[in-house]
Amino acid sequence: MSDLTFDGLGLGADLCQVLRSAGFVTPTPIQAKAIPELLTGKDVLGIAQTGTGKTAAFALPLIEQLAISGRARPRCPRALILAPTRELAAQIQAEIRRFTAGHKLRSFCVFGGASIRPQAQILARGTDILVATPGRLIDLINQRMVSLGEVRHLVLDEADRLLDMGFIADIRRIVADLPRARQSLLFSATVSPEIGELARTLLKDPIRVEVTPKVVSVDAIEQGVYAVKGDAKPELLRQLLAREDVRKAIVFTRTKHGADRVARRLNAAGIEANAIHGNKTQGARKKALDGFKHGKEWVLVATDIAARGIDISGITHVINFELPHEPESYVHRIGRTARNGSKGVAWSLVEPAEGKQLGAIERLQRNDIPRLEAPEGFAPVVLSTQGATRRGGGGSSRSHAGAGAARRAPPRSPRARTSGPSRSPQSARSQGEGRSFGEGRVQGEGRAQGENRPQRQGRTQNESRPQREGRPQGERRTATESRNAKGGASRPSKPNSGKRFGATPRPARGRNHAA
Repeated sequence: MSDLTFDGLGLGADLCQVLRSAGFVTPTPIQAKAIPELLTGKDVLGIAQTGTGKTAAFALPLIEQLAISGRARPRCPRALILAPTRELAAQIQAEIRRFTAGHKLRSFCVFGGASIRPQAQILARGTDILVATPGRLIDLINQRMVSLGEVRHLVLDEADRLLDMGFIADIRRIVADLPRARQSLLFSATVSPEIGELARTLLKDPIRVEVTPKVVSVDAIEQGVYAVKGDAKPELLRQLLAREDVRKAIVFTRTKHGADRVARRLNAAGIEANAIHGNKTQGARKKALDGFKHGKEWVLVATDIAARGIDISGITHVINFELPHEPESYVHRIGRTARNGSKGVAWSLVEPAEGKQLGAIERLQRNDIPRLEAPEGFAPVVLSTQGATRRGGGGSSRSHAGAGAARRAPPRSPRARTSGPSRSPQSARSQGEGRSFGEGRVQGEGRAQGENRPQRQGRTQNESRPQREGRPQGERRTATESRNAKGGASRPSKPNSGKRFGATPRPARGRNHAA
C-alpha cells in the first residue's frame, strides 16, 4: 500500500493537485480504506485513533461529491460534521479550508462561547459544509437560524467522546431534523456497546473500516512513571519542567479547577504556563492555544478537552499530573507528542490512590510502564496495580521488568468442627473455639454449675413496694407534677396556649375592630 497515491483512490484531478501542493502524497491506511467506499455513497463506520489522518478520510470524499452537485441555499447546509469540542471543530474547519482552496465550496464552523449573531449572519449567506458542536447547533435550530432539511452528508467525528460528554440526547434531536435519504459516517477511536447501538440507529448497512491495532502501539513515545505522594506532585512537576530537554510540554489534569491551580503554581515558580478547559471562554481558549503554538507560553495545562484533535507541532513532553479515569484517555493524552514521525516523552506522576488507573492503562497497552527514580528528597512510595506491587520514589525505584507480584498474607485456615464427646468445652476454647450453640457456661467461670441466680438486693421477696410520699393514695397527679416526674421543666401557661406558634388571636366576628 506504500505505492498507492491519492490519484488511485478515485479523487478528481483538481483535488489531487491541491493535495500535492499541500504536501499530501501517500494516503494513510484509514484514508486508503475509507475514501473509495465513501465516494460510492455508502455509510461507513470508521475505527481509528487520533493522528491517523481520519479528518482527510471523510473530508476529501465530501468535497469531491459536493463540488459537482451545485451550491447551498441560505441557512441550508448540505453537509454536517459534528465534533465534541470547539478546538476539534475549529481544526476540522481549518483542514477543510486547505482542501477546498481550488473549489468554490463554502465551509463554516459554529460553537458555543462565541456570539451567535455573527454566526447566524454567515449561515444566512449559504454554507456547503457546516462543522458544529451539538449544543450551539441546537441553539441555532431553535432560533430558526439554520435548517437541516437539505443535509445529504452527516459525519460524527470522535463519536465516543461525544457520548462521554453526554451529547447523546442532542445527537438524537439533531438527527430527527435530518432527511432520511443521506449518507452517514461515524468515526470513533474506541468501540463500546454504546457506539454499537448508535451505529445501528444512524447507519444503513455500513462498511466497517478499522485500522486500530488490537494492541495499542506507542512505540515512538518514551513512557515513564514517577511514584510520588499526592502533596509532593507540584514540586516534582516543577523540577521535571526545569530540565533542559523539556522545550514544549502539555500537563494534563482531571479537573478544571485543578488545571487553574497547577497553572498558577507554575507561573509563581517562574514557568510560563496557561490553562485551557471547558470553563474558559472561546476567546480565552484561543488565546491560550495561540500563545502555546507561537512560544509565548511553553507549558499548557489542560483537561482532557485538549487530549484529542489538537495538532500542535513541537511538543516534546506530555506530563500526566493526574491519571485519567479511562485508560483510552491516557493514549489520547500522550498522543499529543511524537507526531509526524518525531519522538516524544510521556511522564506520569502517580500517587498510591491511582494504582488502579495505572493497572488499567498497562493492561490496555499489554506492557508495563517503566518506573523512574524520582529526584532526591522525595519519599519512597509503593504502587499497587491490582495484583502487582511496585516500589518507586527517591532511591527505591524498582525496574518494571523485575517487579514481582505483591506478597499476600497466607489464607486463614478454617476452624475445625468438633464431633463427639472426646473434647471438653474448656479444651476447645483453649484452642480458639467459642462455645457452641446451646452449650452451658463451664465451671469456674463466674458462677458454679447449678447455682441459681441471686435475688436483687435492697428489698425482701415478699416486701411490697412503698407508696410515694407527698400525695395520698388514690389522688391523681396534676399536669405540672407529671412533667416534673418525667424530667421536664414546669412551664408557665401562655395566653395563646393551644394555638399555632406566633399566631395572634382572631377577633370575634361582628365586633368593631377599630374600637
